[in-house]
Amino acid sequence: MTTAALTGAARAIARCDVLATLSSLPSGIERVAYSEEHRAANALVGEWMREAGLQVRQDAAGNVCGRIEGRRDGLPALVLGSHLDTVTDAGRYDGMLGVLLAIEVAERIDTAALPFALELIGFTDEEGTRFGDALLGSRAFAGRVAADRLATTDRAGTSVAQAMTAFGLDPARIGEAARRPEELVGYLETHIEQGPHLIDADRALAVVTAIAGARRFALQVTGRAGHAGGTPYPRRRDALVAAAEIVVEIERIAIETGTIGTVGRIRAFPGGVNVVPGVCRFSLDLRGETDEARDAAFARIDAAAREVCERRGVAWSADEFYRADATICDAALVAAVEAGVRAAGDADPVRLWSRAGHDGMAVRDVTGVAMLFLRCGNDGISHHPDETVTEEDVAAALAGFEAAVLAVAEQHRP
Repeated sequence: MTTAALTGAARAIARCDVLATLSSLPSGIERVAYSEEHRAANALVGEWMREAGLQVRQDAAGNVCGRIEGRRDGLPALVLGSHLDTVTDAGRYDGMLGVLLAIEVAERIDTAALPFALELIGFTDEEGTRFGDALLGSRAFAGRVAADRLATTDRAGTSVAQAMTAFGLDPARIGEAARRPEELVGYLETHIEQGPHLIDADRALAVVTAIAGARRFALQVTGRAGHAGGTPYPRRRDALVAAAEIVVEIERIAIETGTIGTVGRIRAFPGGVNVVPGVCRFSLDLRGETDEARDAAFARIDAAAREVCERRGVAWSADEFYRADATICDAALVAAVEAGVRAAGDADPVRLWSRAGHDGMAVRDVTGVAMLFLRCGNDGISHHPDETVTEEDVAAALAGFEAAVLAVAEQHRP
């Protein structure tokens, strides 16, 4: 790896350390949308963008944006970026590292030779930590923020609109953050993998082919409560036992279909230690590389649950409360990222689909997207203080990211 790449990697990691100090928690990292920590992060990242030669502004949604012209002014832009907000008790590389590597690319590259402008963006509220609904900044970028989204409240009862106003923004003007397809060439994002696949493959980088499509359900099994001692097994209509069998079926089907099914919450009612549960409510988060794979897996889960419930004499219901369809990465941009990985020294790039959500899921509504993954250590742990990367892997990602931008430039030359 070149000295310049290692120097840039070390600086990006050091800047992640600085951003980690902008937290609402006395120990640990939390930086949510429209907070004072958000304001400070935008100011700091904006200053780093200016040092790299970009013109900087904050858009109508609170995203921090920088632009540097190409071979002539006013060209459509290739956008590089990620998010600056965090989950509660977060790691220091999820999102932030991608923004800081974008700054390093802008500083290293000869933008005067590019057939497009470069724009950098640090999105806000990708995680949805404060208001419970993710991708606000990138949805605004794509012109997809519904009016009722601004009425959503945090735990203190503050709405998105009120928080924006306190931040110095006019919620009525959030539409001004929207970009038009003709203004854009595409969107590239570098991000830690947030999983162990690169560790298992002993590779530093991967090309992302798709971002998972997710569906979330509130599931319920309804049986009949009864005395634990006085209700014989043949007469029991135990909702929790049926639900437990369904949870095992969810795992089996997910493994067989290559999807990901997670039951993260389960509760039995009435909840007495000496009462047969009459109702069991639980959640399902189901993800797949494609919508078709995800939906086929749910059809199998639903059929299995109905069989279990019929056999056990209980009732079954499944109410969907969230859907985000899969994002298939743009073929030309994927090819550019592959060229970048090869330029960084990996002749046979790994291809992965992202099991986690990213801003590209919203940005794809206005332009093509692609992603570069870099390995994270500690068994791929993310959304946790133990999230970590190595300087060598970050240097490889920087070299690959820069080469990917140049590969996009070659695609757009006359």
